[in-house]
Amino acid sequence: MNNENQNTPSDEVVFSQPTKHDGAAMWELVTNSTLDTNSSYKYILMSEYFSDTCVVAKQNNQVVGFITAFIPPKKQDAVFVWQVGVDASQRGKGIASKMLHYLLESDACQDIQFVEATITPDNKASQSLFQKLARDFNTEFTSSEFFTKDVFPGDEHEEELKFIVGPIKK
Repeated sequence: MNNENQNTPSDEVVFSQPTKHDGAAMWELVTNSTLDTNSSYKYILMSEYFSDTCVVAKQNNQVVGFITAFIPPKKQDAVFVWQVGVDASQRGKGIASKMLHYLLESDACQDIQFVEATITPDNKASQSLFQKLARDFNTEFTSSEFFTKDVFPGDEHEEELKFIVGPIKK
């Protein structure tokens, strides 16, 4: 009998770096939510090439949450969080916050001082998530105009404000 499983409830949420095999489940989670849907290829690509800065949350080996993120080539002290997704059945349990902490504790983020993201003005849940991160690390939280509505094709996409949390001291 495996001792590790004796102490782990079967419904526990476990955090890890994704593999390319998690990409499809990440995409399915997005298609069943209100998040902007990218191609399935994006999630597979992020899981393969940017796994060091991405996170999956799994319950019973099923993806119930994820973060896709990367370290911008011209800003090595920041991690840019592209997307955070949590299955509807898991919302309100702090999984998004726990995934952000897991990401910041990873080897890839040991030199990270800032967390950046773009968020639409009406996405109060995401804004609250990053404000909580700033409180957790007792640091600054700023927002500014970034991708204005005129840079997007058509009239379907709101502007994206840039949010920065930091400097983060671990």
